[in-house]
Amino acid sequence: MKKVFCIGELLIDFVAENQGKNLSVAKEFTKKAGGAPANVACAISKLEGKSVFVGCVGDDPFGDFLLNILEENKVDTSMAQKSEVFTTLAFVSIDEDGERDFVFSRGADKELKYDSSLKKDFKNNMVHFGAATAMLGGNLEEAYSRYFFDALTKDSFISFDPNYREDLWKNKEEAFIKKCMPFIQKSHLGKFSLEEARLLTGKREMDEACAFLHDTGVAIIVVTLGKEGTLLSTKHFRKTIPSIEVTPVDTTGAGDAFIGCMLKQISEHDSLETLLESEEELTQIVSKANKAGAITTTNFGAIESLPTQKQLDF
Repeated sequence: MKKVFCIGELLIDFVAENQGKNLSVAKEFTKKAGGAPANVACAISKLEGKSVFVGCVGDDPFGDFLLNILEENKVDTSMAQKSEVFTTLAFVSIDEDGERDFVFSRGADKELKYDSSLKKDFKNNMVHFGAATAMLGGNLEEAYSRYFFDALTKDSFISFDPNYREDLWKNKEEAFIKKCMPFIQKSHLGKFSLEEARLLTGKREMDEACAFLHDTGVAIIVVTLGKEGTLLSTKHFRKTIPSIEVTPVDTTGAGDAFIGCMLKQISEHDSLETLLESEEELTQIVSKANKAGAITTTNFGAIESLPTQKQLDF
């Protein structure tokens, strides 16, 4: 089984549950661990895979809380860093349908410094790039780019999730697209929401969007469609794989559970070429990942809602 290195932010989500989607009316918040790459790392480890988190938190009680959560979930935090800058915070309001409103207060996540010693560990392993804040500047963006180059030179399996947040890129969409393109060109697996697929390709129809993304370079494309399931596309086939029916209470972390579940299953395979040619096997992988994402929406908070292998097999 390969290790999966998850690079990017780990932060505190202050969650207002069932107080309407608009943060301006929320009054009470609950502290939760968050950050897409950290969620993915926990999703993998809770499914009995091997994950390593690479990111930065503040040298403060919130940073300690976050690293403790990852360690409790059996994520390797030996490559995590601490900074004098305060831990990054996000304020999240969730309405009755599980939809979210986000505001970021950015801090220590941007302080991640590149560590050249990691390069040797990427060989024969997997690297997941899925940070919402990784292209917003700071040391993190530089480290992200250098780790990407290392993953390429060590022939790692590369996974990319752009994790587009409209509030972070308002009036800067073209810059976002430009920064994503090198990752799309070289990734083996690209995970996109419907909104992201349309934004990054300029195509409204998914057949055209997938063709564009494949021509750009990405080998396996998954476009998450919420309750409709997931569009799976390779150069050999394209199909929509249904999800299971649930009553969502919080959609936070569903996409991270999905991609984490996919990566854990792929980590057990020796050959990408063989996997790409097997429609049946890829369909099974995405079907199970759909289930992981759906289960995650049935409770509040991302990490504690991620399914275990026992729940997934039930």
